[in-house]
Amino acid sequence: MKRRVVITGMGAITPLGCGVEKFWQAVRAGKTGFAPISTFDTAEYKCKLAAQVKDFQPENYMDRKAARRMEAFSQFAVAAAGEAIEDAGLKLEEEDAYRVGCAIGSGIGSLQAMEREYGRLLEKGASKVSPLFVPLMISNMAAGNVSIRYGLKGKSLNVVTACATGTHSIGEAFRSIQYGEADVMLAGGTESAITPLGIAGFSALTALSDSTDPERCSLPFDKDRRGFVMGEGAGVLVLEELSHARQRNAYIYGEILGYGSTSDAYHITSPAEDGAGAARAMLDALADGGVSPAEITYINAHGTGTHLNDLFETRAIKLAFGEHAKHLKINSTKSMTGHLLGAAGAVELITCIMEMEEGFLHPTVGLRESEPELDLDYCKQGVSEEVPFALSNSLGFGGHNASLLVGKYRE
Repeated sequence: MKRRVVITGMGAITPLGCGVEKFWQAVRAGKTGFAPISTFDTAEYKCKLAAQVKDFQPENYMDRKAARRMEAFSQFAVAAAGEAIEDAGLKLEEEDAYRVGCAIGSGIGSLQAMEREYGRLLEKGASKVSPLFVPLMISNMAAGNVSIRYGLKGKSLNVVTACATGTHSIGEAFRSIQYGEADVMLAGGTESAITPLGIAGFSALTALSDSTDPERCSLPFDKDRRGFVMGEGAGVLVLEELSHARQRNAYIYGEILGYGSTSDAYHITSPAEDGAGAARAMLDALADGGVSPAEITYINAHGTGTHLNDLFETRAIKLAFGEHAKHLKINSTKSMTGHLLGAAGAVELITCIMEMEEGFLHPTVGLRESEPELDLDYCKQGVSEEVPFALSNSLGFGGHNASLLVGKYRE
């Protein structure tokens, strides 16, 4: 029999604030995190704006020596994990360390380290490349550093599925607990890729918005959308087997009920035009959780603000839900945070949990008017209503689709 898995802690480092409470209050207020890129000169770049993390001081979360041996994506993960552990009230010294695991992914790892050390290679020669270059750069070091920092000796995973990384990481952690491989998992995603190479690469794909207006740059489901705005940050959740959480009287935010994962097998960057792969991931998550499509009222969409994603994701929702799609509330957190790439799914699941907690669905900020085929309810305004279930979607380059179904905890 599969074991039940609940959420008992959350941590977030985001462009809207560091910490879940600051992040959520900004979301509730409909604030956005967009501003001119401050870390390099964008004069020769089409893309001028990003959603950067502000006021993050790594020494507030770890000692300086440890921080120097981590790139930003690892620092964000360690900070978010620490908040999640504290929020959950986990006393790790009382746990069997081999039953506490970690599944925190990054879609890219450190472009900063790659740019810096490649420059050193060209300017000073091979012998001057840092011996820490590889362990700083590789994407599994988020999970590695979190495990080292907090003494987690159980299963440790780094899922890399581009923009679906955070959602897949949580889904795989969910499965690990369901099937008895762990009792507790720290799960989520992290990313920090707002660099010259990162911005140039996504711009060359024509994926990034070239808007210079922070108020009209990230426009999911709007007819004037022109690409996504890159964000950065991390989201980490504590997933726990139900009886383990009950035994220590933990506060339970909600329950992970289902997980669906498919591949479009279609194109390296474009979602499948008919939305069939994403639709199947949603339906698989519902079937896994024993919830019918008619019981769902809310979807947190991948909603990047690119022309193709928003159109094909809308088709996927219609394919999965049929006529019921017209009755769904759908929003995009990326309208405020930008696209956090590998961290997006984790931060968006935290958003879903807070929406369930408070009975409030945030607006898709900036949405004014959609095109004819985008005819669903994308939440132009925030909505106060009961949220018994939430379905969170993530779609990644390469055709990776992932959906998570969460619900309010019931005995």
